[in-house]
Amino acid sequence: MRKRGGPEVFRITGARQGLADDVRCRQRRYVISMSVRTLSVIAAAVLWNVERHVAIVALALGVLLPYVAVVIANAGRESAPSLPSAYLSSPVRPALGPAEGAAESGAERPYGRA
Repeated sequence: MRKRGGPEVFRITGARQGLADDVRCRQRRYVISMSVRTLSVIAAAVLWNVERHVAIVALALGVLLPYVAVVIANAGRESAPSLPSAYLSSPVRPALGPAEGAAESGAERPYGRA
């Protein structure tokens, strides 16, 4: 039986992501977006004499993507306002009394013996 003055209990589900994991995730997003930017600039160079409209769109993507990638990478850590409270209070368990009519119906007799 647990004592009421025991240590506080915390939920691990309310913990934030670790700093190393957060940095690794942001670096991965930045590398992916820079790879897309590189591919779009190469596509713009290849398609310039073939399909100029597509090449202009690819070039615009290649120009705008570094700004977006830096903003996303520097956005910081995630916020978790919707997660439950990190403190878990001990549940209050009511004491159970004898059931009404238990002696009359034979509910207290094990296996139906008298």
